[in-house]
Amino acid sequence: MQLAIHGKNIEITEAIREYISRKLDKVLSHFDQLTVGIDVHLSVARNPRIADSHSAEVTVYANGTIIRAEERTENLYASIDLVSDKLHRQLRKYKERLQKKPRPKTALAVVGQVPVDPPNLEQSPSLPREVVRTKYFAMPPMTTEEAADRLALVGHDFFMFRNAETGEINVLYERNHGGYGVIVPRN
Repeated sequence: MQLAIHGKNIEITEAIREYISRKLDKVLSHFDQLTVGIDVHLSVARNPRIADSHSAEVTVYANGTIIRAEERTENLYASIDLVSDKLHRQLRKYKERLQKKPRPKTALAVVGQVPVDPPNLEQSPSLPREVVRTKYFAMPPMTTEEAADRLALVGHDFFMFRNAETGEINVLYERNHGGYGVIVPRN
């Protein structure tokens, strides 16, 4: 298993490296067969107005699934402790989902819903002129239920996936008033 530790505005000392390694070894001891690699990003905000200036973000690559946890506190070691606890809970949920029997499929999108009119095309949104980061990731076909599970593991607002039924790229997102929505391309 690969462990990569990165720091922003902080020097990664041997003591920090050992502490992270010890905490993650303890968390991942029950999930060795699942994990492939781990990225740890530590950062310290230099702004004195930010109370929780020390953050720890851990990304675990587990059999094609990405599990991510992030915590911010006033102390770097406390952030590492909290993120390892959060990661342990997420890995346990992931392992339980893998061991569960298949659930009956339920639809997340409303079929036959009238599409909303497109926005005013005279107003163009202003986007940054330069691309500052490009991400590449595998996109195996999956159902909307599997995408919802992955969305919960990643901790983002949306998840892009290839729909197993149609083969198209869809976006699953969390709605503000609960539930999920699916964005499907229209020809």
